Amino acid sequence: MKKQVLIVDDKSSIAKVVSIYLKKDFDFIYFDNAIKAIAWLNEGHNPDIIISDLRMPEMSGIEFIKYIKNNELLKFIPIIVLSSEDSSTEKIKLLDSGVSDYIVKPFNPMELKIRINKILN
Repeated sequence: MKKQVLIVDDKSSIAKVVSIYLKKDFDFIYFDNAIKAIAWLNEGHNPDIIISDLRMPEMSGIEFIKYIKNNELLKFIPIIVLSSEDSSTEKIKLLDSGVSDYIVKPFNPMELKIRINKILN
């Protein structure tokens, strides 16, 4: 059975690229904002891993990650940040707060696949 990946990014092109390259190995759920993703998670869905952008309207990726990490039912879900934000300070802060990995856009989908597999295995 394929592992389920939740992608949260306001740019659907990111989800398309990821799913094109990785659809043989994973099933994908995509939301264009964190509020919709939280509503889906609160319905009882538990993806194997979350890929989230940081800069999104309505609710930032940082707020989304804090919500996940402060929720007893969700905090165990690994999170990969996929962001154009290439700040060492931001990376360190997020990795320290429980994010499993941080990848800077533009990214290589095959590198993302390897990182997902390392986290899930």
